[in-house]
Amino acid sequence: MARTSARTPALATVHGIATRATSLYDQLRSDLLGGALEPGSKLAIEALAERYETSATPLREALNRLVADGLVERREQRGFVVAGISADDLAEITQTRVWLEEIALRESIAAQSTAWEENLVLAHHRLARTPRSLSAEQFVDNPDWEPLHRAFHRALIAGCGSRWLLGFCEQLADQHHRYRRLSAPRAFSKRGVKTEHQQLVEAALAGRAAAAVALLRAHFQRTEKIIRDDPALFAPRSA
Repeated sequence: MARTSARTPALATVHGIATRATSLYDQLRSDLLGGALEPGSKLAIEALAERYETSATPLREALNRLVADGLVERREQRGFVVAGISADDLAEITQTRVWLEEIALRESIAAQSTAWEENLVLAHHRLARTPRSLSAEQFVDNPDWEPLHRAFHRALIAGCGSRWLLGFCEQLADQHHRYRRLSAPRAFSKRGVKTEHQQLVEAALAGRAAAAVALLRAHFQRTEKIIRDDPALFAPRSA
């Protein structure tokens, strides 16, 4: 008898739910990082199912994955909520990111390869030629800038030789990104970020590890201060 490759109905159903859950995870993650879902707000299954045109089962699976990422919290009696924000949390994220990316940057510089140098130069070139705002007079978010900014910081530390270290750095970058997006309009007028990136690249490519690490630390800490000083960001929010 010829062997059939068709899935049984049960297996097909499980596969379909898993695929839909992955798609929902990507959609929700993008909305959480982009600020479309407000920190501390309740994530009601019924409302989300309507918003994302899905059913409850893959939605719960996606939310559980986001809990593991630290972007969603599960609370007794309240179900799922968007992870909250606070000045203390921002300080902890920043300090931990500094610790880990300092290690990754030192290791990348120590192992300085041609491939790492070329990828870093290319990532910086693409970022430098992309404006942060679509308007010079006021902040109008350029959707092309953030992915290039993320790629630049990833390229800086990509030569460290540890996928585990890079994974932890990526998770912290996600958390940092939430705060940066919430305060981006205010930060835009207070930052010479293009110069900061240029100095980082020059120090890294020249093999000046101590200088590069100091510049990276100052870069992250400057971001933290601008966000922390935003008078609206940590103001009490209505329930």
